Amino acid sequence: MLDMLDTMYLGVDVGSITTKVVAIDEADQIRAKVYLRNIGRPLEAIKKGLRMIKDQLGDNLEVQGIGTTGSARHLAAYLLGADVVKNEITAHAVAVVDFLPEVQTIIEIGGQDSKIIILQEGVVVDFAMNTVCAAGTGSFLDQQAARLGISVEEFGQLALKATKRVRIAGRCTVFAETDMIHKQQLGFQTEEIIAGLCSSLVKNYLNDVARGKDLLPPLVFQGGVAANPGIRKAFEEELGVPLVIPPHFEVMGALGAAKLARRAGVSSSKFKGFDIAHSECFTRSIECDGCGNNCEVIELIVNGETIAYWGDRCGKFSEAFRSKEG
Repeated sequence: MLDMLDTMYLGVDVGSITTKVVAIDEADQIRAKVYLRNIGRPLEAIKKGLRMIKDQLGDNLEVQGIGTTGSARHLAAYLLGADVVKNEITAHAVAVVDFLPEVQTIIEIGGQDSKIIILQEGVVVDFAMNTVCAAGTGSFLDQQAARLGISVEEFGQLALKATKRVRIAGRCTVFAETDMIHKQQLGFQTEEIIAGLCSSLVKNYLNDVARGKDLLPPLVFQGGVAANPGIRKAFEEELGVPLVIPPHFEVMGALGAAKLARRAGVSSSKFKGFDIAHSECFTRSIECDGCGNNCEVIELIVNGETIAYWGDRCGKFSEAFRSKEG
């Protein structure tokens, strides 16, 4: 008698710095998860994440649905054959509401961007994202930790050891770094500088991303930066309330995408299978001068064959390709 296959749903969150992949079962429980850096190559990160998930789960499984989210969600969707493609706000909100139904505020800080999501009775009623400055995001904190010659894990712990904090200009990454160097030259202790930076970056978030928003508890803090106790403490001091950190805070977007795929209830998934993780794939751009839009069209090629076009506003490439495929 053949063994029953384990039914799984995949969620893939491809951001500007990291790629997250999770696999959940029919009960929405995470059975495998991956968090890795893109290193400027999102296609390779997606494939690597898929291989790592397969290594964790083994061969005895069947993918019943797959969802993608993040800034590169369409790229991931075309490559993998996604059943559901959703924006980050929706994916993060779904994951948090299932974890904490009464949540009213979600603070999410990732590698390159920050966002705030306001909910009422489990429904998103407002949100905002950072626009230009990346101060306070994971990549900036990584850079400052490296410049100080410490690990990012030590960075947060040192902030907790400080008995006082110095004032750091947190409105801009350039000014913040310049101010940190100046304070070092004046002789301030490293932990005092780090504590000051954490405080400044939190104030920057509240004055920029959260401007004009009512941050009501319960407040959930997620994204990679939620692992930093210095930032977490600074938020709690500024807001005067404790933050709730989900168990899988670093992959909540991918978790939400997987849950959305399960809830979609597709009868037959479009997932292209784990073999796609071993394919040769790349993208190339096409400058279309057919009209005044001057679209920059992206072509995705897998194993020598074009599988998708996007970026053409009029559909000249993408619609023609779909018609040919259909």
